[in-house]
Amino acid sequence: MALKSTPVLFGLLTRLSRRTFSTSKALASKPVTVRDALNQALDEEMARDETVFLLGEEVAQYDGAYKVSRGLWKKYGDKRVIDTPITEAGFAGIAVGAAFAGLRPVCEFMTFNFSMQAIDHVINSAAKTFYMSAGAVPVPVVFRGPNGAAAGVAAQHSQCFGAWYSHCPGLKVLMPYSSEDAKGLLKAAIRDPDPVVFLEDEILYGVPFAMSDEALADDFVLPIGKAKVERAGQHVTLVCAGKATDTALQAANQLAGEGIECEVINLRSLRPLDFDTIAQSVAKTHHLVTVEQGWPQSGIGAEICARVMESPAFFELDAPAWRVSGADVPMPYARSLETLALPRPPDVAAAVRAVLANRGECFMHTPCLGEGTVVMWDSLPEWEHTH
Repeated sequence: MALKSTPVLFGLLTRLSRRTFSTSKALASKPVTVRDALNQALDEEMARDETVFLLGEEVAQYDGAYKVSRGLWKKYGDKRVIDTPITEAGFAGIAVGAAFAGLRPVCEFMTFNFSMQAIDHVINSAAKTFYMSAGAVPVPVVFRGPNGAAAGVAAQHSQCFGAWYSHCPGLKVLMPYSSEDAKGLLKAAIRDPDPVVFLEDEILYGVPFAMSDEALADDFVLPIGKAKVERAGQHVTLVCAGKATDTALQAANQLAGEGIECEVINLRSLRPLDFDTIAQSVAKTHHLVTVEQGWPQSGIGAEICARVMESPAFFELDAPAWRVSGADVPMPYARSLETLALPRPPDVAAAVRAVLANRGECFMHTPCLGEGTVVMWDSLPEWEHTH
């Protein structure tokens, strides 16, 4: 159909330009994978500061299990890129001790599931020493590696540790989404005087994101504790981090076709948490949905909802805040069940529609009830309220 009306044509082009075209510097910039952005950050910080070194399983001669440390051993040698035995408790303890002595170790866990072997060093040694020494002993160590669900690796290799580590005072906990996040936040983590847990995502390693000239520069550093509004909107606030940001953005694109504009906040930092950005967005949209891949109980979404309840932001809400999370089960190995155990864009979209309709429902994302099931809370038998 021909569009003969100039105002109609202008309006259509305006909407298309707003949703399809970018006016940022990233438009003419270079696409960089998250893996390469992390590699750039490590390389630049090791060149900048001789006290920075990397240790972990297969980080040196094999270039890292996920090739994040590719080329660093050849460039910096055995003393600064160190292959360790398969003993997380051992090399995490070495990293913390090196930080006590004034070095800046970057300790790579092949997966954060294995950090459970070393959690005594992460929590009792790294997180608490600065406080217990009355500020006399800083601990500038970074614990980094892939976190959360991968694909086909079942229950013992698929946990998200965002809520685990952000519960602990003394740690800073970062969860990057894009290549810009990965580079800028890792550089900030390495320079920080406190222990930092840096939660990457295996699924995102090979994903390219556009990076501006500013982000590609050697001196690019992002502030710790500051969220990023990935997409502006006026109807509902979606708060997320890491891979869940991609899920939220896909849902936001889908909902935009229905006239629902979501504001998507990429937290970047779980501790410290940028609550001011969340509160400002809620004051604009009056609706809140949190999205995470981790389990629901005591999760990041639960913390955000609690802070909203305890602040003036609560009075800005026109409907209860909802959480969309991973299912409250160990990660299944079967591919079909694995898909059901993680939030997907249709699940987020369904939650947003229900929140905007202010329906008295419970959004339950569990394999036993079926994918993205929306169930009337009062219609459930009493036992299902707690199971």
